[in-house]
Amino acid sequence: MTHQSDQDNDDAETTSFGFETVPIKDKQSLVNQVFSGVAERYDLMNDLMSGGLHRLWKRELIGWLAPPKGGPYQLLDVAGGTGDVAQRFLQAAGPQARAICCDISFDMLRAGRQKSSPTDHKARLAFVDGNAECLPFPDKSFDAYTIAFGIRNVPRLDTALREACRVLKHGGRFLCLEFSEVQVPVLDDLYDVYSFNAIPALGAVAAGDAKPYRYLVESIRQFPNQDRFASIIEAAGFARVKYRNLSGGIAAIHSGWRI
Repeated sequence: MTHQSDQDNDDAETTSFGFETVPIKDKQSLVNQVFSGVAERYDLMNDLMSGGLHRLWKRELIGWLAPPKGGPYQLLDVAGGTGDVAQRFLQAAGPQARAICCDISFDMLRAGRQKSSPTDHKARLAFVDGNAECLPFPDKSFDAYTIAFGIRNVPRLDTALREACRVLKHGGRFLCLEFSEVQVPVLDDLYDVYSFNAIPALGAVAAGDAKPYRYLVESIRQFPNQDRFASIIEAAGFARVKYRNLSGGIAAIHSGWRI
C-alpha cells in the first residue's frame, strides 16, 4: 500500500532526463518512449553512438566476466534489449550456461525475440519483462549480472544497484558497461563535437528523429564519472569494485562482487 507521504515524496523528487530536470516518477515513461521509438534500430543506434566500437566493448565485457566452460552458470542481463550481450555470453560459456535478458521495454524485448533465431542458443536464452529497480527474481538467483548502456537510463541508480546485489549469489559478479568520461585531452573535445552534432544528425537520417539521440547524448554527460560511479557501486553493497576504461574513457566497464 502506498501512503500519501510516499506519493508526495515521489512527486517532489526530481532527476535528470538528459539536460532537463523532471519529476522522478516521470522519467521511466519518458525513457520508454525513447526506446520504443528506436527499438527496431537499436543495434544501429549503438553503432552510431560508438562508431561501431560497442561491438568490441561488449566482447571485452564478456572477456572480463570469463564465464566457466563447465557446470551450470546463470546470467541476468538487465536492460538487455535485443539480447546482444546475452548471446555473446552464451557463445563464450559452457553448454550448461543459461541467460535471461530482462528489459522494461516491451518493444525492446520484441525486437530481441525477433532477432533471436532457433540456432542462437534459443533453448538457453529467455526474454523477461522486468524493471531494474524491482527485479522479478528471488534473492541469490544468479551467478552474474550484466548491464550494458542501460544503467544511466534508470531513474533511481542506487535502487537498481541494490537490486543487482540482491539477486546475485554470494560470490556473484556485477559488470556494467556504460558510456563514461573521456580521460584523454583533445579526444574529449573531439568526442563532444561528434556527440552533440553528428549523432543527432545521423539519428535523424537513420531513424527519422534526432530527439531520442539528443537525449541519449545528454544522458551520458549527466552520468557519474568513473570514480563517482565506483563509489556508488560500493555503497550499494559490492566489494572489490574496479573499472577499466575503454577507448580513452569513452566507455568504461565497472566490476564488483557480492561477497
